[in-house]
Amino acid sequence: MTDSAPAIDANLDALRAEALQWITDDPDKAGRDELYRLLDGLPGTAAELADRFSGRLKFGTAGLRGPLRAGPNGMNLAVVRAAAAGLANWLDAKGAEGPVVIGYDARHGSRDFAVETARVVTGSGRRALLMPGPLPTPVTAFAVTHLDGAAAVQVTASHNPPQDNGYKVYLGRELGGDLGAGAQIVPPADTEIEAAIEALGPLSEIPLGDEGETLDGTVLDEYLAAIASVVDPDDPKRLASVATPMHGVGGSTLVKAMEKAGFPAPALVPEQAEPDADFPTVAFPNPEEPGAIDLLKALAAEEGADVALALDPDADRCSVAVPTGDGGWRQLSGNEVGVLLADHWMRKGRTGTYATTIVSTTQLKAMCEKRGHAYMETLTGFKWLARTSPDLAFAFEEALGYCVAPEFLRDKDGISASLVVAEIAAGQAARFATLQDRLDELAEEFGVYETGQLSVRVEDLSEIAACMKRLRANKPASLLDEPVTDYLDRLPEADVVTLTTANARVVCRPSGTEPKLKAYLEVREDTGGDLTAARERARAGVEALRAEVAGILGVPH
Repeated sequence: MTDSAPAIDANLDALRAEALQWITDDPDKAGRDELYRLLDGLPGTAAELADRFSGRLKFGTAGLRGPLRAGPNGMNLAVVRAAAAGLANWLDAKGAEGPVVIGYDARHGSRDFAVETARVVTGSGRRALLMPGPLPTPVTAFAVTHLDGAAAVQVTASHNPPQDNGYKVYLGRELGGDLGAGAQIVPPADTEIEAAIEALGPLSEIPLGDEGETLDGTVLDEYLAAIASVVDPDDPKRLASVATPMHGVGGSTLVKAMEKAGFPAPALVPEQAEPDADFPTVAFPNPEEPGAIDLLKALAAEEGADVALALDPDADRCSVAVPTGDGGWRQLSGNEVGVLLADHWMRKGRTGTYATTIVSTTQLKAMCEKRGHAYMETLTGFKWLARTSPDLAFAFEEALGYCVAPEFLRDKDGISASLVVAEIAAGQAARFATLQDRLDELAEEFGVYETGQLSVRVEDLSEIAACMKRLRANKPASLLDEPVTDYLDRLPEADVVTLTTANARVVCRPSGTEPKLKAYLEVREDTGGDLTAARERARAGVEALRAEVAGILGVPH
């Protein structure tokens, strides 16, 4: 004990010195006070303080995202000032002209971070255009090209827990080009911005200007007009719908969009209709999470709705639920919604490339091959999907992301997707049918594509690397008693392994946002004239595949 005591004291002294140095440059009094309280609590607060100073929150292709707390490893005014200055310096180095559009959601700290960004941008000599209030992320993605911005920032943590916030960056036409205008950044922009942040001197030396120009409601009106125009004015509009913005910022915008497109306004879940940064009625504000749309399904049953729509808190993703015919409601998977949307555009005659990701259903590929449409697939993430082709017609990812109007914005948009889902649902209702009926028709035409996941959360990230190593070292010769006909290892491009048989596919990869290993599973079955039996076989196949893959990876299932 006595031998280790000096080392412990030295570590505490180094930690205290690092925290004090940060405090001298932190522009936020609340942040400084927060760190002083932790310093006063030493040694009991050593673990918490060490975590905050374990490294700086790094700027990547998803921008920044982390817990709201003082110190370099958190979202706070100091980290945001540095990120904004790094971005401004990078834009200058690239010779990009035009303003920076700045949007924000209703999370804790979002407006403050947006205003701080604006002050840094104007301090650098560039115009800053601040959104008129908390608005969905897709409005900012639309505005960066619509307003000829050099770049845009959206302050949001999307569907993360209440204690988090984040920072997304979009490119305008000048830097984004034909494929990246209005899309999120991709390498090497992320590493270049990160390098510009690291090159900064003291934060106190960053010049600050005013809060920039606050936009009026015109930008929202123009976004609404653009996305409403994707709906056919001659198609049926009679529809009973319910929706939830899940305590986020999409509720009023969705209602306005539905009315602008000619649909009756959806009934919103009253407990979740207004923005609330604490997300009090959900354990996790993500439509994919179990129980997240329970209130929505209850309202749908009460209202006798045709369709139920759930936006995530920043409204760039949407989930859909449909009646089951027995009084219940079923939440569709992202793959099912993606297939419905693609089918709709194909039947409408929309030409161009249809795109999805390597972990989404292969049904889109089969549809494109049979119907004569160009098809592409990318790594996960809309930053890649947005850049597939200049003639992009539609793109989706299984994680509830859909781009139905790439001519207006090249990013996922839950509100415009909701409009097209409403268009399909209203068309089905006009012939006394449902979205499920259309899925059944597609299954009869293309077969049943049942998808699922094996998701393993780890405490030690090395466990994920060990699992991937086991998979590569022990390539299975068969899955579900069918020979593996294609083994694709995407290293060094990405840490992804794909295994394909005649009727099944497995894609294994580490999660890009969480300490998880994910295996995306798919089984295809011909209907053989009995759709119910085919679906039962496919579901059983996915469960058997989950157990088999878990055994290969050496993880529980």
